[in-house]
Amino acid sequence: MRQRFLTATPLPFFLILSAVVFGIAGYYFATFIPPVLMMLIGAVLGIGAVLLFYFLFRLLGWVLNKIPLKFNAAVLGTAAALVLVKFTAFRWPDLVFYPTALLAILFSILLYFSIKQVALTPKNIWAWLGIIATLAFFAGSFFWLQREGSDPYAEKLPPPFATANVTTLSSQGITNPTAPGDYEVSTFTYGSGEDQRRTEYAEGVTYKASSVDATRLLPDWKGKKKKWRERYWGFGVDSFPINGRVYMPKGKGAFPIILVVHGNHSMIDYSDDGYGYLGELLASRGFITVSVDENFINGHWSGDFRGKEMPVRGWLLLKHLEQWQTWNQALDHPLAGKADLNKVLLVGHSRGGEAVSIAAAFNELPYFPDNAQETFDFNFGIKGVVTLAPTDYRYHRQITLQDISYLSLQGSYDADEVSFWGMRPYRRLTFNADSEAFKAGVYLHRANHGQFNTTWGRTDFGGTMGWLLNTAPMILGVEQQQAAQVFITAFAEATLHLEQQYLPLFKNVATARDWLPSNYYLTNFQAARTNILVDFEEDIDLITAGKKRFIQTENLTVWREEELGTRDQGSQENNAVVLGWNYGEEISTDSLARFTIVFADSAALDLDTLGSMSITLAVGDSQWLIKEGGQRTDEESRKEPSPDATIVLTDRDGLTARLLISDIKPIAPRLQTRFTKLASLDKDMIGADWEVQPETFHFPLDSFKLDSTAFNFWELHKISLVFDQTTSGILVVDDIGFSYQQP
Repeated sequence: MRQRFLTATPLPFFLILSAVVFGIAGYYFATFIPPVLMMLIGAVLGIGAVLLFYFLFRLLGWVLNKIPLKFNAAVLGTAAALVLVKFTAFRWPDLVFYPTALLAILFSILLYFSIKQVALTPKNIWAWLGIIATLAFFAGSFFWLQREGSDPYAEKLPPPFATANVTTLSSQGITNPTAPGDYEVSTFTYGSGEDQRRTEYAEGVTYKASSVDATRLLPDWKGKKKKWRERYWGFGVDSFPINGRVYMPKGKGAFPIILVVHGNHSMIDYSDDGYGYLGELLASRGFITVSVDENFINGHWSGDFRGKEMPVRGWLLLKHLEQWQTWNQALDHPLAGKADLNKVLLVGHSRGGEAVSIAAAFNELPYFPDNAQETFDFNFGIKGVVTLAPTDYRYHRQITLQDISYLSLQGSYDADEVSFWGMRPYRRLTFNADSEAFKAGVYLHRANHGQFNTTWGRTDFGGTMGWLLNTAPMILGVEQQQAAQVFITAFAEATLHLEQQYLPLFKNVATARDWLPSNYYLTNFQAARTNILVDFEEDIDLITAGKKRFIQTENLTVWREEELGTRDQGSQENNAVVLGWNYGEEISTDSLARFTIVFADSAALDLDTLGSMSITLAVGDSQWLIKEGGQRTDEESRKEPSPDATIVLTDRDGLTARLLISDIKPIAPRLQTRFTKLASLDKDMIGADWEVQPETFHFPLDSFKLDSTAFNFWELHKISLVFDQTTSGILVVDDIGFSYQQP
């Protein structure tokens, strides 16, 4: 008996252990069943689970015992090696990597046995089928990984600009901003002259520039990041070079100066030569344009500073301006007097987009805010910043700018910065009443992150991860760069050359439809002299909209205020009101849905210079409309009629002025995206297939139809949205106000 006990398994003890643990779990697993009965059910399930796995593992052991040790070792060794490469270099998601690796091992086993069988029996049809199936699997996998993908949402969108009836700027004699200007352009580089990696910043420099000590701004330059970077570059944080690639208009000057800075990319895959398409164009139009080299602080396998380098990214831009100031003041230098440092524009891409805002903020400070031992004395004339697919969360300080013009561009297919972070600093930016500045944002459908830089390309995921991206829906690189040229050049002309005639394209992009690739562009614009009457940021009371401003509604299906989220469950840092209506089969004029803002006193409007009314709108998801008994059907959701509404202004005497929104500009449909080739990956890797992206609508007051010429804007009493155009719809509404600047 002793011998039998020694050779027996501890299974009975494990069954008891499992029954106890599962029983406890069952007792506290709250259901409608009495806890004691749930405890018994849990105990039975525990015993069953142990027995199930016990026999499964016995079966597996029996199978393995029948297979030669060498075969088992080969399979397990391969599996272990694949797991190792998954963690070190092949960063596919688990959902894709492990099933693919398992299939690859199984088909490799099938190929082994099939070839072995063919060697013994050449005419064995099953063995040949095994070989064919294996080859088909690997060839099909390779083909699927290399293909671009597809656009599942293309058919849902009407053609862009299809309903545009506005006059184009070109028909008014305004020059296409992508047309080369009157200046010839020379190109050259400046830098340390000692760069051991890049000849253009070594013996290739035209002018030598000083190095700078960034020790206090980047204390994270240490450890392996310090070791490998200094071995590669030949310099450290105490001697960062001032390297720039210049596009110079030929002429006497002084010319406004534009600095362009790249974002975080592999430090050995140099990024500063990817903005030549901007440099050449801007220089031909009279702007000195410098593409700044900051590759030495970018990420690499040896380490990423993960945002701790953001202050130095911005500070280096100011050090470049200091270098130009030194040349300006050296009377015997060929660049003396060339740059107008009172007219400066900063352009940044990705982390560089956050860096330009940091630079603009540092420009006016006496000290580095993270270490007062680093003193600042810059005070250059930075008139504007442009951010391309920027970050807004890397630096631990949130930057808020004032009285500076701002433009941000973002692609809907940006797999790196998946949300329009550039609209957060847009909303934080404020103006004094006498400022001439403005701010704008443009959401480019089907544009990605990398194609703003000609060297980064179409795959925003690096390495093998790029194989999973769905690039078919994306616009071509030349199209994305053409759009960037239109908006950035127009912004530069308006900001530095004061060419205000370009501003309407930021209000209604249809005015530039003959300059742009056919695409959806959602634009936001606000001039300094704009009075936003209602922004839904005041409180959580649905019936108030600020001091002495009240909300009235009729027949709405959905009415709520909320903070707008991003597709990856972040925050847009913006509140808005969501309004939905659903009449059924037809519109009933007796029960129209309305949303009305009532002013207890007349709205305070400076009507001597009043130009237009503005409102920010976005279409919502039709699934938000809840019917009795559940949500809308899939068929109803697919229809998603483009919502529209009538704006009704009412004065103190009850007279009205009316305007149909679509008479000025149609509300864009939801711009859905499919980032990866497998829809199931988008939710885990990117987030939702869509996020609310509002755009600003501007309605000239002379476009309103008046009940009577006696209508009095000075006595504005109500602003109403009347949903009288579609049987159902859902709109996100924000920032209702009036503009006093009409370019």
